[in-house]
Amino acid sequence: MTETMTTSKADDPEREHLSDVDDGCGCTEIWEHMSDARDADGE
Repeated sequence: MTETMTTSKADDPEREHLSDVDDGCGCTEIWEHMSDARDADGE
């Protein structure tokens, strides 16, 4: 079963760090997004 992010889920604090990741992206895209965000926080 594939889950898509609805507006209510996009506002979920546990998922907000992924709010700008495209629906349907794979593990690599999510990893890159989280890595970039972590790097930006460390600067």
